[in-house]
Amino acid sequence: MSDKITLCGDNCIYCPRYNARTDDELKHVAELWYKVGWRDRVVSNEEIKCTGCSSHKQCTYQLVDCTKEHGVAKCNQCGEFPCVKIANMLKRSEMYQKKCREVCTAEEYAALEKAFFDKENNLRK
Repeated sequence: MSDKITLCGDNCIYCPRYNARTDDELKHVAELWYKVGWRDRVVSNEEIKCTGCSSHKQCTYQLVDCTKEHGVAKCNQCGEFPCVKIANMLKRSEMYQKKCREVCTAEEYAALEKAFFDKENNLRK
């Protein structure tokens, strides 16, 4: 299985949200995202369903707009990489990782770790 790395270094191939297909899988993802603090409530299946990264989505790290401004598809293609936004994103990711270790089952954490907590290495590929 090959990687599918987002502009910020996430690996979609391992992401529970990207891989959720059934209503039950989507509901579990919505509950998991709430449990780890990525949502302020359990959202609907339609809202949690992954539609991929795109320029119309809001990025909490402000990276979608930044890559557009710099004319690159991914952060690691930018002449300013690594930058303050990347450093801030990695710092936030470390905090999320700690929270996930505390509240997730071993299986949930393993999936999230592969998907979201190797950003720096993924960006350097």
